[in-house]
Formats: sequence, structure tokens, C-alpha cells
Amino acid sequence: STSDHAPAHLAGRYSSDEGNTWTDEDEIIIENEGGMNVMSVSLLRLQNGNIALFYLRKNSTEDCIPMMRISKDEARSWSEPSACITDKAGYFVLNNDRVLQLDDGRLVMAVALHKTPGGDWKNQGELYCYYSDSNGETWSSSAQVPNETDIVTQEPGVIELRDGRLMMFIRATGGYQQLSFSSDRGETWSHIEQSNIPSPLSPATIERVPKTNDWLMVWNNNDGSVPEIKDKRTPLTVAVSKDEGKSWEFIKNISDDPDGWYCYTAIHFPDEQNILLGNCAGRRSDGTGLSVTEITKFNRKWLY
Repeated sequence: STSDHAPAHLAGRYSSDEGNTWTDEDEIIIENEGGMNVMSVSLLRLQNGNIALFYLRKNSTEDCIPMMRISKDEARSWSEPSACITDKAGYFVLNNDRVLQLDDGRLVMAVALHKTPGGDWKNQGELYCYYSDSNGETWSSSAQVPNETDIVTQEPGVIELRDGRLMMFIRATGGYQQLSFSSDRGETWSHIEQSNIPSPLSPATIERVPKTNDWLMVWNNNDGSVPEIKDKRTPLTVAVSKDEGKSWEFIKNISDDPDGWYCYTAIHFPDEQNILLGNCAGRRSDGTGLSVTEITKFNRKWLY
């Protein structure tokens, strides 16, 4: 099923050659421990060498909370889960590949709250950043990201700037990704503002390329001007910014089937030469938009 609420466990496959080939069979990593499912995975190598696993445990449409587990043996075993949000109850969205460790060690995750117990579902997500200075043992909430417009905001992500500020990039209505900035390591945020990133209502992924100050973005480069694909999650495009998002260049499509449904991209850099992407890549006509996964590997020299 492609439903966000369909039963699901977390499964893994493995590569021993930097992502060129993968094992054939799913290995269950985390059983379905939620009333509905578990979903939206982030794996993060911490500065202390451990691996952190983040995911949503969804019990109901008003109880969906990010969880964290730790592995100290290279993902062979995992600690018991701990909740990352304990100060509020509700339905929180944390996308896959969305947790970041800042250069100073602080963990940050941007989330969207869509429903509180007893309240109505709202497409307009209340955006927060949760942060931890204890490698995830305890978490604190930022102030809500200000939005006094009628632009709907969802599925935020965060990237760190060279000067220590943080930039939140936000799936939104209105034809562009929205942005917000923090000067206090994620504790308070500026009012949302329109980016220079044309986009349907679909998430982007932006990460710093290791050992450079370049940013890599993967998103749907679709400004709505082509009727056939207006508002659709196609094409899947990569771009590079050498000025922390002020401008984007080296724009290339990875996949451009007009019937394709490309989204929720995870980025990994297995070495200094190559880039790995993992994303949903089904087809609208087949109803498989979120149930097909595609892995793409390319050399940085192909891009820039």
C-alpha cells in the first residue's frame, strides 16, 4: 500500500561495495511497534562513532512521535527506543534523512505538528525544531516558526551555515520552498520567507557536500509551467549551491518520467567522489508513488 497509515516495519538491505550492489532480501530491523506503523527513517553517524536510528512511531492519527535508537556495534543491534518529543502530544511529521548533528555536537530535527489529541487535522503544520545537547538523551523544543501568511507549511528540514546559523527549508504551497533562519542553534526562528527554489507541494533535501562548503539539493524542479506535470512530483533534479543557497547551478535531472512520482530523497556520500540517493520512485498510473524505492549512484564529476 502507498497509504501513510498502512502497516509497516523498518527493513534494511546491505551493500558491501559502496552502494553499487545490494542484498536481495529485506531484513527486518524494527518490527511494527506502532498502532498503525513505523516509518520515515533517518540514519545518522554521530560524532562519538555511534549510529543513531530515528523513525516515527505512529499509533493513531493523533499520536505520531519521533523515536531514537542507538547502535554501538555498527547497526548489528539497537538500544531500546526513546521518544524525542515528550513535551507535547500529537501527530508529528519528521521526514526521512532529516536529523542533523551540528558542528558543535548539537542534534537538531525539524518537525511539523498536524493534529493534537481531540483537535482537528490541519494540513498547515506547526513547525518546530527539537534539539539535544546530550546525544539524544533529552530533547528540547524551539519556539514555533512564525507564519502569518496563508501559505501551508509542511515537512521541514535543516542545514547549518558556515557562520553557525541554521536554515530551515520547508515544503509549502505557493510554488516555492519556504525558508526560516535561526541564529541561536535552532531555539528561535525567523518568519518564513519565499526561497528561490521553485517546487510543487513536495519536500526538498539539502545537505552539505563533505569537505567542501557546497550544498547539494535534490527536489522536484517543477514550477508548474508545463501543464502535463503541473503540481506533480516530477522531474527529480539535483543542483549545487556554492553560496549557501543564494544561487543554484549545475542543475541536472536524475529522473524525468512525466508519470513518475519522485520524492523523499535520502542523500549519502560514501566517499569523496560519489553520491548516493535513495527515494520513492513509483508511477502515478500504477498507484505506486510511495511504494517503489530507487537507489541512484553517480560520480560528483558528472554533476560538477
